[in-house]
Parts: sequence; structure tokens; C-alpha cells
Amino acid sequence: MKLLFVCLFAALMLTVLASCGGQADEDGVITLVIWHDKEAEVAAALQTKLDELAPDIIVVLERKSGLTETLKLVGNSPGAAPDMFFFAHDKVGVYSEMRIIVPISDFVDAALLDLFLPKTIEAATYNGRVYQLPLYFETLLFMYNRAIMPDDDVPTNTLDLFRFMQRHTGGGHFGFVEQFNNAYFVGGWMHGFGAEMISADGVPMLDTPEMIAALHYYGRLMRLMPNEAEFATINTLFREGRAAATIGGPWLIPSIREAGIDLGIAPMPIVSETGLPLAPFMGVQGLHVLRVAAENPVRNEAIRTVLNHLISTDIGVALAQASGSAPALAASFDLPVIYNDPMVMMMLETAQTATPMPNIPEMDIMWTVAAGMLVDINFRGHEVEVAAANAQRRAEDLIALMR
Repeated sequence: MKLLFVCLFAALMLTVLASCGGQADEDGVITLVIWHDKEAEVAAALQTKLDELAPDIIVVLERKSGLTETLKLVGNSPGAAPDMFFFAHDKVGVYSEMRIIVPISDFVDAALLDLFLPKTIEAATYNGRVYQLPLYFETLLFMYNRAIMPDDDVPTNTLDLFRFMQRHTGGGHFGFVEQFNNAYFVGGWMHGFGAEMISADGVPMLDTPEMIAALHYYGRLMRLMPNEAEFATINTLFREGRAAATIGGPWLIPSIREAGIDLGIAPMPIVSETGLPLAPFMGVQGLHVLRVAAENPVRNEAIRTVLNHLISTDIGVALAQASGSAPALAASFDLPVIYNDPMVMMMLETAQTATPMPNIPEMDIMWTVAAGMLVDINFRGHEVEVAAANAQRRAEDLIALMR
């Protein structure tokens, strides 16, 4: 009877391992699955590099809509979770606390992590451990239409920008446009006044004197922008030559170039009142490892091989070119194809003062609350101090409930 029980238990364990892909097939081939939400060009560049590991390791990239929420539901399920996922760094705190992911430093030597730009590793670090292998990063950029804003007129500070907006706004045309109800975009202005949405230890900071000053100042510029601040509106105005300048991400570049705009890219203006540059958020894209895969010895070793294979300038360059962003590996910037690309080099310059998106779990709440605060100020006519105080209380209450 005992022997029968042992055999049944062994058979059950083999079934469980097989359900999570834990065994190589009869030819010794391991198949790994990576979820992502990236554009086809980005996925294709990554797939080409990963295919170099075949036939011993087959890596399947699977595009997953609603990736972040789906991982919260199935991230700890051996039968449903992928082995890895390709996403921005800002969810590592949430997934670490949920015990969905494991540190990348379990697979990659510290000396190899030192090869990456320090800010990309900083972005991927939570509670002192690195949870993402960074592949490329993106920041917002100051973009302008040379036909309307010649190179000599590009503002170097926010006072010059404001004066340019006054001269070039009217009749359906604008000197500068931006998504002013989106905290990701307004974040650069907050940081330019020394404000932060949240502290490193998760305390909301929406009603500080620095934040109030930033919101008051930004309101002056916002009144010279269109009433609609959605992505489509801002992009259309710039592509149609009805806006001289904008702050946007690399994702805008293809449509701008397709429209025939003579595009210029410049350093972020200095905030005249503080002497600090506008410091946008920085997002780092890379690979994360699921705990359920890491705990399987066969898959663990294959994951280690994949991650170390991707510490390479060629994949960093390929992904950067496919995404319009900048490579995370420092050595990539020694290559002519990178240092001769003005947009990528401007992104590197902007990254020196950019702020990596906070990766702590509390930030999930802050994005929503801060956006509500901006809507209250910009559309509902609430006083800045009142809106900020209300948002601060709401953030504190929601974070307390989350904890």
C-alpha cells in the first residue's frame, strides 16, 4: 500500500511539473514563455536575439493585453503564469510584495549588472535587490517644429517658453502643448520645483510648498494650451503644424516624421524660479522572472542562460532602434550607430536629471490621485491649495487601506 502511495505521489508531481513546463522534452529542449505588451517591431528584435539560443532553449514571446492585472491574478499559478515578462520597472514593488517575482541578481552576477547605466539599475531596485534586467529606457523629450520655432528661438528656460507661448498662441495655434492632466507629463514640472509625488518610503507629498508652487506656475502655461489635453489632440496639433513645441515620448516620433515635420529635439528648459531643469519621469523596460519558474531547477538554469545572453550591445541597440528609446547597457553609447543618433543622445542627456518612476506599491495609488488633482485644478476650477489638500488626504487614506 505504501509503495502504491509513493508511486501515485510521484506521478502526481510529474504531472504538476509538466503543467508548468518544468521538464525538457525528449530531445532535451526547454521552452520558455515571455509575456509582453510591446510593439511588433520591439518584439521582433527581441525574438531574433532569443532565437540564437535554439535549439536547446526555445523562447516564445506572447503579447498579452492587460498584462499587469493578469499577472496579479495568475502570477503565482504554475499552470497559468509565464516564465518571464517584459515590462517597465515601475511594478516591481507590487509584484515583489505579492511574491510573484524574484530578483534578477539571483541569475546575473553583480559585476555584470555594473555594466548598465546606474539609473537603470536604480530604477529596477526595490528593497535593495534588483528585480529587472534593463534593456532600454525612455524619457520625455522637448520636441519642436523648426518651421515655427527656429533653433535660435528654442527656449532655454521656462520664462522664455512662457513668452514664446504668449506670442504664438491664438487662432487655433499654440506655442506649446502637453498632456496637462496626466501626472506622468506634469511630473517633470513638479520635479523642476523640487517637488515629489511620494517619498521613497511611501508617504504622499501632494500638498508640500514645492508642489503648490509647481502647480501654480504650471497653471499659467496651461491657460495658453488647448482645452483638450488628451494624447490624440496633442499629437494631432503638433503633426498638423498647429503647435510649435511639445514634450512627448519617443512613441510620437514615427507619426511626426511621417507628417513631414522638420523635428528638432532640445534639452529640457530650466525652471526660471528654481534653476532646476524640468526633470521628467524615466521608464526602464526589461525582463522580470516569475517565482514559479525560478523555483523549478530545469527552468531556472534556462532562465539564467537567457538573461545572460541578453547582456549584449547588439540587442540593446536593436531594441532601442525598434522602440525609439535608448539602450540600458553603457557600452552601447560607444557605438557610432548610437552616439550619432541625436534623439538617443538627447534622451541620455535628459536621463541625467530624470526621475525613475517610483517602483513602490503605493505609487499605483498616486498616479490615480494625482491625475484627479490635476483635473480638479484644470477643469473644475478648484483652488490649487484646496485640490492639493484634498488629494493628499485621499492618497493617505487609500494607502492606509492598501497596507
